[in-house]
Amino acid sequence: MRVYLLVLAGFICNALAAQQKEIVYLSGTGSDHTVQWDFYCTGGRNSGHWTQIAVPSCWEQQGFGSYNYGRDYKTYGKNFRFADEKGIYRHAFSVPASWKGKEVYIVFEGSMTDTEVRINGQPAGATHRGAFYRFKYNITGKLKYGVSNKLEAEVSKMSSDVSVNNAERLADYWIFGGIFRPVYLEVVNKEFIDYVAVDAKADGLFRMQVFPKNISKPKTVTASIIDAKGAVIKTISQAIAAGDTVTTLQTQVKQPLQWTSETPNLYRVLVSLKEKNRTVYTMKERFGFRTIEVRHGDGIYINGVQVKMKGINRHCFWPETGRTLNDSVQLLDARLIKQMNMNAVRCSHYPPDQRFLELCDSMGLYVLDELAGWQKAYGTEAGKPLVREMVVKDLNHPSIIFWDNGNEGGTNKNLDAEFSRWDFSNRPVIHPHHRPGNAFNGIDCNHYEDYYSTKKNLEDSLIYMPTEYLHSQDDGGGGSAMYDFWNLHWKAKRSGGGFIWAMLDEGVVRTDMNNIVDADGLNANDGVLGPHRQKEGSFYALRAVFAPVRIELTELPENFKGAIEMENRYHFTDLNANTYKWELVRFKGPFDPAFTGYTVENSGTAQCPPIKPLQKGMLQLGLPADFKNYDALVLTATDGNGDEIYKWTWKIKTNAQLLDTVWGHEKRKNSVAENDSLITLKSDGLELTLNKSNGRIKSIQNKELGMDQLLFNNGPILVQGTSRVKGYAIKNERDDPSVVFSCDGNMKAFTWTMQSNGWVRLDYEYALNGSYPFAGISFNFPENYVLGAKWLGKGPYRQWKNRSWGIPVNVWKNFYNNTQTSYAPLVYPEFKGYYGAVTWMELNTVQGKFYVASKDDGLYVRLFNFYGLTGVKPFPELPVGDISFLDCIPPMGTKLALNQSTNTAVLGPGSELTKIDKPVKRSLYFYFGLPKISDTKEQYSRPKIDNVF
Repeated sequence: MRVYLLVLAGFICNALAAQQKEIVYLSGTGSDHTVQWDFYCTGGRNSGHWTQIAVPSCWEQQGFGSYNYGRDYKTYGKNFRFADEKGIYRHAFSVPASWKGKEVYIVFEGSMTDTEVRINGQPAGATHRGAFYRFKYNITGKLKYGVSNKLEAEVSKMSSDVSVNNAERLADYWIFGGIFRPVYLEVVNKEFIDYVAVDAKADGLFRMQVFPKNISKPKTVTASIIDAKGAVIKTISQAIAAGDTVTTLQTQVKQPLQWTSETPNLYRVLVSLKEKNRTVYTMKERFGFRTIEVRHGDGIYINGVQVKMKGINRHCFWPETGRTLNDSVQLLDARLIKQMNMNAVRCSHYPPDQRFLELCDSMGLYVLDELAGWQKAYGTEAGKPLVREMVVKDLNHPSIIFWDNGNEGGTNKNLDAEFSRWDFSNRPVIHPHHRPGNAFNGIDCNHYEDYYSTKKNLEDSLIYMPTEYLHSQDDGGGGSAMYDFWNLHWKAKRSGGGFIWAMLDEGVVRTDMNNIVDADGLNANDGVLGPHRQKEGSFYALRAVFAPVRIELTELPENFKGAIEMENRYHFTDLNANTYKWELVRFKGPFDPAFTGYTVENSGTAQCPPIKPLQKGMLQLGLPADFKNYDALVLTATDGNGDEIYKWTWKIKTNAQLLDTVWGHEKRKNSVAENDSLITLKSDGLELTLNKSNGRIKSIQNKELGMDQLLFNNGPILVQGTSRVKGYAIKNERDDPSVVFSCDGNMKAFTWTMQSNGWVRLDYEYALNGSYPFAGISFNFPENYVLGAKWLGKGPYRQWKNRSWGIPVNVWKNFYNNTQTSYAPLVYPEFKGYYGAVTWMELNTVQGKFYVASKDDGLYVRLFNFYGLTGVKPFPELPVGDISFLDCIPPMGTKLALNQSTNTAVLGPGSELTKIDKPVKRSLYFYFGLPKISDTKEQYSRPKIDNVF
């Protein structure tokens, strides 16, 4: 028997507390606070005997039962592999004698799936069917006061209602069993208020339905509206008669502070049930003043202002605990969505925990609250009570602007009217769908249209708001192509914005497989974040594209004097509500092995003019006269809450200027030697041997550093077109001997030069005519010899042609890993990939370090073999070789819609292949070892140990 201190504390209370609802937890409150209950699992692991389990929890994550993913019905050709798995729970609790005369309810926030509850051997009520919904029973007449009571709950992983199974378990997510949300007792006076339904409009009109229970004599319902400072700004009353079960109150509040995603102003209403001057019962509810309008053929309006959803789809999930979360996880997810500069979240494919909605209210996120149903819908009779439970629980959250009636094939249109029946404010209902022709209430939510079909949809008479688009499986979708998609939505009158699929890679920690993280192959790795919220490249791209301060400037013009054009992409906020800090910085160099990033050498704050929403204006930074002496300019925008909106970086110096301190300046004794098949360029201990027949590197040695046979070789190879060496010429100049190779085909010529500073220069020119995924040259190097890379360029995440936003220029360092998308072991960021705007790069290997640099802009470096999408044929096609130096890189597609993985052009202009119709010239500089830095040019300290990363 367990006696809770919370119960005992309920007796020591003042008169006001006695008039309010008491909440007494029988379980814990979340995954970080649980209570042990007796437990018996009928099948799978650890079954067939009584033991204990943490509540709340998913029993698979506690070592019981069997795992299955909702798409097993497709993978294995049958619906439910573990149909007989049940969990039987027992728990003892005490209630005090002082509760006699009160009403006591037992409340389950969520259990999966059918739940049968008994109190002291008596059924608490009808079996509840449906996993994601709060349900409760009045157990007043079944309790024993002052002694132990016995709670029994039998949770069937399978529902006895086929439509419930179809809606909740034939789904694209992990299927868990158990009491996964809290269980508690609600204790109220005999006469009480069950709940209230608030409808508060932006103009101050306040209406509220109050649902009293057990009213035996006439009473008065009083409502006091309280602002954020605790001041009562309005009080209204309404008389009710004995037996009344609902009453409506109405008033007008002058100039209320409105709720939006940008201004999440909240109020409270204190509702009292009074008999003459005696208060019988009180309760508080949070709400916000806001008006939702769907203007057909026009747009979605909040408080009379058109808004567009910068949204993402979220499941309630954590790798170790499944569907059972805690307040820290809820807050983390809400913050991450806001950090991506999003304003909306779709709670797919079921209603979320109460705490997440509270955070959306207070932090400012528009919410789509969804009735479960992935590809199949609840039956009408099964669905009606679940709609009621969802709406009654969530109806006072101002963040919720739409109810979703299922997902895709999971919409039962017979349930549409049920939402309005229970929602006093009558929010719009929408039908998220993946097929045309399923628009509802003036909004077309069709999923996974490409750029051009999206453009057509936006020209039609309906509002277009895809509730899923740019599927983020593996490293596809998400941030890729979003720049074009979002510009299309932003500029289209009839756009309602959209919601990316999805927020998380849902890799679960498998307690049956030594705690590995399992994403069920291709099924669950759909996120722009990893399972533990690791940030992938798309996270940063989305953060940049969705920034409400839009700056299109990518490079500083030659005549730049400190003025930057900004566009206001807020809906309600002027840009001068933010702060803007500029910094003039110097980048760390390649020979500072312990350092990355930059040092700030000057800074200041810029005053922004009052640029209104949807308008443009100039931000005058007020830079010092010598700003061109610094390496780069950094601008940081911070909102009124002190949260960073975005940070932009622009190089001030050219690559040639940035590299000026990198070159060694101590002249070396260079020479060139030739034999029958080889040519060797020498510089002190460095020997670069070339094959006469093709001009490619045969071998590299640096005896000065003990570097014996560095395996960087077999290049340059042209990655597009043909190349055949037709001759060579040796220029044996005293300080800079070189070998010029003339070619037939697309490669016109290339030249190897041993410079007097020990750097090797490769000059090359090629000509192509057409559109290409990549172009440039490649070399070989064994991947398993690489330890890591450091570079000045975009990073630290890899880029695609259509995902170059959000990855600033800086000095970055990544250690090698072989992560391919979301397969175990999950390590972020990915090491292998394309890296853009590279000025210099250091490759650290087991053989030592070597370097590449370019004075020319636009260099991409490709590191080894990697893919963005997994399939029968992984995508995209890769250049030959292992390490490539490129002038263009491929775009990334998605796994869905018109074979976008191979036909990325349908994702918009930025997703087309690169057109090349002019000769390309580039010079690369290599150093194989560690350069010598002269006293006059030394900026970076020389490390004591050359070949340590």
